[in-house]
Amino acid sequence: MSNSGGPARTPVAEPVVPCCPPLSRRALTAEEAGRTAAMFKALGDPVRLRLFSLVASHPGGEACVCDISDVGVSQPTVSHHLKKLREAGLLTSERRGTWVYYRVAPSVLAALAGVLAAGD
Repeated sequence: MSNSGGPARTPVAEPVVPCCPPLSRRALTAEEAGRTAAMFKALGDPVRLRLFSLVASHPGGEACVCDISDVGVSQPTVSHHLKKLREAGLLTSERRGTWVYYRVAPSVLAALAGVLAAGD
């Protein structure tokens, strides 16, 4: 198959169209990535994910340990998991008498959603 001797055709460059939109508006900084990874690591345990969900969906936006301890593990284990969620920055706590009340830390849901949401 030889060339017919006619003028060589130059391919026309077409603009490159990305196949998919970017997943986020910008890349995370090292500090943001570390903080976010710690949050996702804490939520990687099914019991902790359930406890986080129970606190987040509890009426009034806060829950006492006594309100959310029915997750199939002992009360000391519930306290351990709540501590891990608090250390990861997902929950805040406040002692009132003998009870400790937990609430989702401000801006946590928005921060996690921002990482998971597709870019505009």
